[in-house]
Amino acid sequence: MASKESKAKPKGKKNTSAVTVEQIQEDRLTQLANEFWSDPALRQNKPFNSQIVEDVYQKEMIGTDFSTKRLMMLEFSRYLENYLWPHFSEKVSVSHVMQIVAIVNEKFRERVPAWDVFKQSSAKFATLFHRVLELVLERGGPTLREQTVLLVFLNHLFNSLEVDLIRGHIQRLTSLSIWTSILQGRREETFKKHPKLKKFYNLVLKNDTKLQEKERAKVQFEREFLAKLFNQYLYILQSIPEKGNFPLNKVRYCERFLELMVDIEAQLPLRRFVDSLLDDKHVVVHSKLSALGRRPEGSLFVQLLTMLEMYAEFEIDEIQGEALTVHDRIDLHYNRVTALQKVVFRNYEELQKFSLANVASIDTRESLTKHFSPLSCEDLHKILAMINYLPQLEDGKSSPFDKKFLLELVVWKHERKRSQLEVINEMPLYPTEKIIWDENIVPSEYFSGEGCLALPKLNLQCLTLHDYLLRNFNLFRLESTYEIRQDIEDALTHMKPWKAEDGHCLFGGWARMSQPIVSFNIVEVAKPRVGENHPAQVRADVTINLSVRPEVKYEWEGLRKHDVAFLLTVRPQVPIGYRYKHGTDFVTQVGLVCVRGCEIEGLLDDTGKVIEEGPDAKPELHGDNRTYRVWLDPNQYQLDMTHTVKSGEDVYETFNVILRRKPKENNFKAVLETIRDLMNTNCVVPDWLHDLILGYGNPDAAHYSKMRNQIAKLDWNDTFLTYEHLKASFPERQSVSLVGQHSPDPPFRITMIEEKPTEGESAKRPSDSDEAKVVKKLEVEPHRIPNRGPYPYNQPKRNAIPFTPAQIEAVKAGMQPGLTMVVGPPGTGKTDVAVQIISNIYHNFPDQRTLIVTHSNQALNQLFEKIIALDIDERHLLRLGHGEEALETNKDFSRYGRVNYVLAQRLELLEEVKRLQDSLGVTGDMSYTCETAGYFFLYQVLARWEEFQSKIKPYKDKEDGAKQIKQLFPFTKFFDNAPQPVFQCQSFEQDMDIAEGCFRHIRKIFTQLEEFRAFELLRSGADRANYLLVKEAKIIAMTCTHAALKRRDLVSVGFQFDNILMEEAAQILEIETFIPLLLQNPEDGNNRLKRWIMIGDHHQLPPVIKNMAFQKFSNMEQSLFTRFVRLGVPTVDLDAQGRARASIASLYNWRYKRLGSLPHVITLPQFRLANAGFMFDFQLINVCDFNGVGESEPNPYFYQNLAEAEYVVALFMYMRLIGYPAESISILTTYNGQKHLIRDVIKQRCGDNPFIGKPHKVTTVDRYQGQQNDYILLSLVRTRTVGHLRDVRRLVVAMSRARLGLYIFARVSLFSNCFELTPAFNRLTARPTKLHLVPSETCPARRKVQDPPQEPPMAIEDMTQMAQFVYDFYNARIHQLMRMRGFSQRTPLRQPPRQRFKQEAPSPKTPARPVAAVESAKISKPEPPSPKVTPTPVVEESQEAAMEESPQKGD
Repeated sequence: MASKESKAKPKGKKNTSAVTVEQIQEDRLTQLANEFWSDPALRQNKPFNSQIVEDVYQKEMIGTDFSTKRLMMLEFSRYLENYLWPHFSEKVSVSHVMQIVAIVNEKFRERVPAWDVFKQSSAKFATLFHRVLELVLERGGPTLREQTVLLVFLNHLFNSLEVDLIRGHIQRLTSLSIWTSILQGRREETFKKHPKLKKFYNLVLKNDTKLQEKERAKVQFEREFLAKLFNQYLYILQSIPEKGNFPLNKVRYCERFLELMVDIEAQLPLRRFVDSLLDDKHVVVHSKLSALGRRPEGSLFVQLLTMLEMYAEFEIDEIQGEALTVHDRIDLHYNRVTALQKVVFRNYEELQKFSLANVASIDTRESLTKHFSPLSCEDLHKILAMINYLPQLEDGKSSPFDKKFLLELVVWKHERKRSQLEVINEMPLYPTEKIIWDENIVPSEYFSGEGCLALPKLNLQCLTLHDYLLRNFNLFRLESTYEIRQDIEDALTHMKPWKAEDGHCLFGGWARMSQPIVSFNIVEVAKPRVGENHPAQVRADVTINLSVRPEVKYEWEGLRKHDVAFLLTVRPQVPIGYRYKHGTDFVTQVGLVCVRGCEIEGLLDDTGKVIEEGPDAKPELHGDNRTYRVWLDPNQYQLDMTHTVKSGEDVYETFNVILRRKPKENNFKAVLETIRDLMNTNCVVPDWLHDLILGYGNPDAAHYSKMRNQIAKLDWNDTFLTYEHLKASFPERQSVSLVGQHSPDPPFRITMIEEKPTEGESAKRPSDSDEAKVVKKLEVEPHRIPNRGPYPYNQPKRNAIPFTPAQIEAVKAGMQPGLTMVVGPPGTGKTDVAVQIISNIYHNFPDQRTLIVTHSNQALNQLFEKIIALDIDERHLLRLGHGEEALETNKDFSRYGRVNYVLAQRLELLEEVKRLQDSLGVTGDMSYTCETAGYFFLYQVLARWEEFQSKIKPYKDKEDGAKQIKQLFPFTKFFDNAPQPVFQCQSFEQDMDIAEGCFRHIRKIFTQLEEFRAFELLRSGADRANYLLVKEAKIIAMTCTHAALKRRDLVSVGFQFDNILMEEAAQILEIETFIPLLLQNPEDGNNRLKRWIMIGDHHQLPPVIKNMAFQKFSNMEQSLFTRFVRLGVPTVDLDAQGRARASIASLYNWRYKRLGSLPHVITLPQFRLANAGFMFDFQLINVCDFNGVGESEPNPYFYQNLAEAEYVVALFMYMRLIGYPAESISILTTYNGQKHLIRDVIKQRCGDNPFIGKPHKVTTVDRYQGQQNDYILLSLVRTRTVGHLRDVRRLVVAMSRARLGLYIFARVSLFSNCFELTPAFNRLTARPTKLHLVPSETCPARRKVQDPPQEPPMAIEDMTQMAQFVYDFYNARIHQLMRMRGFSQRTPLRQPPRQRFKQEAPSPKTPARPVAAVESAKISKPEPPSPKVTPTPVVEESQEAAMEESPQKGD
């Protein structure tokens, strides 16, 4: 047992460390802050008191064991920014340094910017950095707890390489010079392989001689820092005994050290030289043999060590940065073993058999142990010294290492290890009970961020593409496992498994998503494929009894092929009638023994055959028993059978429950298979993207300006409305010249010209000699779109949007090859820009294919609806996946919808051919097939057109030329159904253009028929759909989820594309952004991708990750878009919003570089008029406690606020009563609990009232991202802590949903004091915080924004007054409303809520209820006060976000 010197907080438990606003106001730290480092105190210029710093450190940090609660209060009070850092110097105390370190760690835990405060004083930061390094190594100084805090800080430094302030300091700790601490023989051996390194190393040593003694000592300290840190870790690790008590802080220190090493080894710039030092100190081997690894306290330590061992042996050449191939890895292993054999052969005759043996016969752990275990410690040491793993042993001296270590070192360095790919391929994709409930790798949702975990991290860089995929594979698998755990716990808790008297399992309840198994039988175990050791396929039959409600039975019978289910073995030990407790260990209560995954093949009919999916009617099944054929995981089956041979129990004979999951949450297996497929294929990422995806090289290397294949001249089609619009769109161009013969009307072809000054001009400007100023010119060539025919539908559709210069730059970048990243703040027209880029690429490169990928079906449909409206032939459009049903068009753009369209279009075109044939008087059946139509065009139509051209040529310059065109044109009769007259007979050029347009119309008919000809040969719908996908479609749209699910199918049919555009890119998971790049096989070893356009906004909410550990610790919420922004990849920032009033936009535009408003949000009538019935267009309304209660928490993290819910609904009712349409009002809130409460209040108050009804939507801020409405009523809920609104990204989304009116209900004193929210709340609190109404006004508004109302506004004091006012207002206007809307019967309102007086406040845990239960003194009874109120645990922002309802993803 570990001693109680340091009590570790159990992982996965609900965090109780956050503080309430009441505690903050009453706390000693708040009093100190008010006196010494608050803004008023700073204005008084009070002198710095170092004793205060000492007292705070001893009492609030050391005295509380670095309590997160106290650190939060200090960080929130800006102790670091206002007191510690301004008074930091080289002479400050250790306490001062430690507090800076602890608060920076707390900032990282809370995920708020940590380094900003240091950026203005780099010299002071260098001093702090050196002080921290000294403290880390100081023996007898900091305690183990303090050293652990320092290690966490060090880890944050090593993970912040993108910060210029930090990068240089870290590079000095990890540069080539640290090799002074490794064995000389090892160093020289590496120098032989890389001679350049030796040259640099000698140069470093030479430069050392030029340094002053003090500077040289500092350089030497930094150079030896990591080596000394390794030694310190080994000293602490080896001090942990095999048995007995020891300080638990030693475990925490060792865990944090391994976390640091894993993070260093996972970044190529850091591991390049550190890996050799780590190997030279044999950190991994010492750790594997440590006593801690065998103690129960070391479970996390062992898991972290496994990760470190994997990265220490990672398949990469550290120096070159290249991934090792299979052959490279084998060569390295053979060279290593051969070197050992040579040493043994020269020095040890007794091992001659070993030295002469085949490598493959001796490179197993068993063989190596057998050969070397007879040797003494000294002999083992000498052998290891000869191959440069240990220092030479002096004559007569014994080895300082024990034999166990020496033997393990020999074995570990020379045994044959399985490749990471082999491990992945043999890994079961379904999680088992061992993984699902392991808190170290699948923590519970209440992860506080305090401890470390054995999880990979997604930061800025990856070692190789394999490493990139491996990290994402593991994280995606574990995140899915967390959701599976929730489903299993929910289902089994409802089923209530009890132990019956005879010992069998009895279910006391039932669950919709799970059923008891009647029987389970393995029906097939296929032979392994060549080269594999697991069965090719394992199938089983599962029988269940569906004597349940019809709708539940329908759901079970609706299970489809490839749906994933789980087989559970439950052996409860609890008696019948036992009540399950949420706080007690779940697995123990239900007696869960085994969890295995399976994949549905299909439901069996009465004859035992699988019922195939398809259009045919399904056979009728008799009785309630249903049998499913399922596929089991062959890898898992092999492991289980091996285990069965050893232990005796076959788990496949024990299953008694089957669990299904919701289809939209159940696609994890397909995504994991896709990632594994990518790892097994030669992933060919375009050369211009490879290094960028891994996080290396020049951040702008993929920008179009750096690409070699830039295109100088492009057709901008209908992008510009006028020539003046074009000139205004390129303000950076010094000259714009017009070329060509046409008038300056769109469309335009534009040539970008960049000229450097001549040598003579450059000589005149010596100041510009380093970087000559480039003269940017523009050549504009207007051109005419060829006439397409005489029919109205032949006319091209035109863009009507006057794009801004920033939008034009985005369009320009998107048309050029390379990577384009567009940052689009709310309302800046991201979708319009995306659509214009797609249109321009379509017209400039008609042979290229563009793939559109979005996060959600909703966004994809919005994008697709705008594409349909552009000048793009609809036969070239294709929409894949489920979701095309929501398109607001009567056309079906799905695969089979397009097949039907082509078949229908073919018939229509053949009818046109028949009509043309009749008009020409040609006999025969020319319109029978596409083939016969082709011959008809070639021999009849084209011949007549060429004859017409030769006849009309002599009349070109004659007066009657126009008349001759009409007389000679051979297809006049065919165009009788076109608007007449077809020919104007005014000029030869005009009529000849019309004639050519008519022939183009005819030619297009036959061109399309030639494209559709394949449909006459392909008979099945699947073949036709694949042909459309591969050959016909030019613009293909799908969600990122569909891409991940269907990659294997798309690649197998030969799907290819040239360009990819991603909308909502900042909301897409990193791996789901990467997979679409590889939806095609390479051509000649190269990826044909030419353009990658990503459009998103990293200042809004990131991808939804439900588990806080994966979100916080592993940074899984970081999208690839956000990572590229962090890396410094150039972006085009859209800078003008057209959604909201300029005043409302000011609440969030501070978050962007420069975000203004388009002219129409000032000039259009709806923006110039005030909001009827309101004094202000936006307002923050303070909401006090109602009956002594502010926020409540009936379930963990299910936050509600009854006062705000009633206030919001009362305001909605008021708006409806003065004429606002319900569809223009949305109610948003930051928590799911409040969303449900508001819906309940609406239902009780007005939902069924025909005069009021329901608002357009009541939902959470997170769910509403990407949507907007005219008026937003927003409830912030919290009254005790700010909660997850402290994440500024959520604030930006909340403030940017409204167009005309935004009314926010909150506890003003709480939110206005939050530093991160200051810019928005300063603007909000500049207006009164009491709701100001003008009840005499009605909607639509007549008063202008700048005009005062005719009557003084009415200030509402609180919720109860508002509710009473609406009640009275309704009763006063009810007769008028009945007359206006034609109702004959009055609908009464419920009594408004009343304040209860002289009563003790109820517990904050009391569930908030709609005031239907407490709405009047007549019907409400006071609830008895709680006998004892315990402080409610409150979590910080990202934990609460876990309870958010995740936005629905596509497919």
